[in-house]
Amino acid sequence: MKKTWKEAISQQRVELARKLLGPLTHIAEACTEVWPERDALNNILLENFSKVPHCLFLYALDAQGVQVSDNVDANGLMPEHFGRDRSNRPYMLEPVPLTGFLLSNAYLSLRANRPSMTALQAVQKDGETLGYIGTDFDLRDLPVTGDVYEESVDWQQIKGDPAIRSVVFQQQRTTSPMDESFDVSIAIIEELITDHGMFQCVLHFSSSRATIWFMDDPYRYRILDHEALSNADVCLLYPSRPYAEDALIPADRIGSILRAMKKLRLTDETFYLRSASINIFNGKISLTFSCDGSHYMSWQEFLEKDESFWFGAAN
Repeated sequence: MKKTWKEAISQQRVELARKLLGPLTHIAEACTEVWPERDALNNILLENFSKVPHCLFLYALDAQGVQVSDNVDANGLMPEHFGRDRSNRPYMLEPVPLTGFLLSNAYLSLRANRPSMTALQAVQKDGETLGYIGTDFDLRDLPVTGDVYEESVDWQQIKGDPAIRSVVFQQQRTTSPMDESFDVSIAIIEELITDHGMFQCVLHFSSSRATIWFMDDPYRYRILDHEALSNADVCLLYPSRPYAEDALIPADRIGSILRAMKKLRLTDETFYLRSASINIFNGKISLTFSCDGSHYMSWQEFLEKDESFWFGAAN
């Protein structure tokens, strides 16, 4: 089973904490013997800076969150940070576990307004917490410690704008130009996907247009308006390409998916499909209805559901 994005983040944090715990524990133990002498603390931090992986800044704080050392970075000492009160920074407002080590949640730095993270290691002597060793990280510098996160294929339902939902029964579908030439539009989209290298498209039924992406130029999208979607000659613009072998949606199911979208668009005058998307590589379908609710699901699950599911007879 694929991890959720929260589980993937948790895994990353566990791995990072594992790498930091040893070096920070060593630094904290060394600082205990000279606490809170500024020059001595600076020397220990300078000696050990390179031992903390991915570190941006290293410093010492007293128990109230006031800095008792300079900042240390790759270039040396930054004395202007001595005496800085960090007590209201996000990492100081999180409870430090009994282990004495905290890896904070990500926050925006004051220096560069960039996503950052801080590790705190308690400096303790005779059961008393003297202060903390703080280590700041820029999230850009942190490695990805696990597999690249993959979006779940489980069905997700997301509610839309409450203002739209509240008046859904006061609206009625207006026939768009795309509705009037649906079969032609579907055939063109199917042809572009299966034989011309299109791997993703977003169909905007109400405004009669499609936003499309091709494997030959994946970083740029193109827009087909109603005129293009009703003219098969548009296929001449894009060279023939074999269907991708690693696509999760079989080529012979693209037509079925598009025809099922047509039914959801035309079956009901109040609850109807406003837009939909298809991506052959992640195998997912998205649907946005007149109530502004959106659904994301695998192509198999989409084809398994008939009109009764969407219009109230299921569940």
